[in-house]
Amino acid sequence: MKKAKKHAKKHSKKGFSLIELLIVVAIILIIAAIAIPNLLRSRIAANEASAVGSLRTLNTAEITYNTTYPTVGFTTLGSLAPATGGASVSSSAAGLIDANLASGVKSGYDFTVWTNSSSPVTAYDSAAQPVSPGVTGQRYFCSDGSGVIQQNPTAAAATAVNTCSGGSGNTPI
Repeated sequence: MKKAKKHAKKHSKKGFSLIELLIVVAIILIIAAIAIPNLLRSRIAANEASAVGSLRTLNTAEITYNTTYPTVGFTTLGSLAPATGGASVSSSAAGLIDANLASGVKSGYDFTVWTNSSSPVTAYDSAAQPVSPGVTGQRYFCSDGSGVIQQNPTAAAATAVNTCSGGSGNTPI
């Protein structure tokens, strides 16, 4: 009898059965299916908030640039960028925005600034549109010299100077 007990102890192994492992995997998949869409929506919301903040930065930079260089007026995105190689600031590299925003792409949004052709430049429009609509952002944003940031949930907010305030479907934020 004693020998049989030893033999039984020797062969009994502890661990999870296949069914238990499948149940754990199923629970993990259910939790992932619930969490991933919320994570994506949070990322889109963060990108949109960043785009609005970047447009505010562009509005401030344009006003500062126009005040600093009145003979030039307003300018495009590249001239607001920081100077490279330790050079001092100038009207072609004013250092009013960071290099990331000056590149035209930041936090899943493409940024564009248009100016009119007068000399000095008297008007500008800026726009932010998602790099991948529905993935990096849902809404399109624009602003003009008035400083009012507007949104359009379905289409590009601005395509040329002075179209932000008159664009159909645009609403102020």
